[in-house]
Amino acid sequence: MPELPEVEGVVRDLAPLMEGRTIKQLSVSDTVVTSKSAGKETIIKGKTVEDFLHDMEQMQIQRIVRRSKYIYFHLQKHNQPHLLVSHLGMTGAWFVVESPDEITEEKFRKHAHIFLEMEDGGLLIYSDIRRFGEMRLLQSEEDFPPLLEMAPEPFSEVALEHFLTLAESAKYKGKPIKEVIMDGKVISGCGNIYATEALFHMSIHPGRKTERISRKRKIQLFEEIVRVLQESIDAGGSTISDYRSVNGNAGTMQNRLHMYGKKVCTACGKPTRSIQIAGRSSVYCPACQK
Repeated sequence: MPELPEVEGVVRDLAPLMEGRTIKQLSVSDTVVTSKSAGKETIIKGKTVEDFLHDMEQMQIQRIVRRSKYIYFHLQKHNQPHLLVSHLGMTGAWFVVESPDEITEEKFRKHAHIFLEMEDGGLLIYSDIRRFGEMRLLQSEEDFPPLLEMAPEPFSEVALEHFLTLAESAKYKGKPIKEVIMDGKVISGCGNIYATEALFHMSIHPGRKTERISRKRKIQLFEEIVRVLQESIDAGGSTISDYRSVNGNAGTMQNRLHMYGKKVCTACGKPTRSIQIAGRSSVYCPACQK
């Protein structure tokens, strides 16, 4: 699943191509129509297909920004602000093209589901192979309260204090540290890849109880998470499995990973192990991480 750096890469590619443009009309794939008719909330959440298509017509895209792992399209129509919130799920990708045929990878071309025709020509297409992504058209964040529960951006001045307060609270202190740092209410945008990397660099076992880590080490761990996230942003994110940035662009952070997906520790050369934490596979080195 794309994490903060990957979503940041999509936003940085998408914003200069789409900001200031107006959506003329939309269409969706038969797959979405059929799924929604069967009562499934496939990609389009909280609205019928008909309402979504109607409401999105003539929206002007004013700004595109990232919030945690979400893409926020700040829109305006008839002088009224709107917010389209896009989550890429596991395999979502955006393409800015003149025709669907320009999507070079067949698997993304085959699974194109949302087509936004722009008033000045061209298409903005959302493709999603596994259809776990989502779009919500809101007036503001307040219309979908879970958005308000996200932790501050990790690069903000208040993020460290927020992390420490929650990590040391009764709710979180008895949980494995990896579960805590992957919780978006504690740290925004840190998922399995970068939690694995940060814990490895800090020599901390992913299953260690949070309360068994000193405040000084918690601060160092937070700083390492921020460092790894920034390194990945600079590298264009990690292109693993079906993640792509806009128009199929790939990042290079996967070539810099030291523990995620590794069979052998890059530091000591011993075999790595894997355990389940919060339903996710956690790779670690039993010799280096305690």
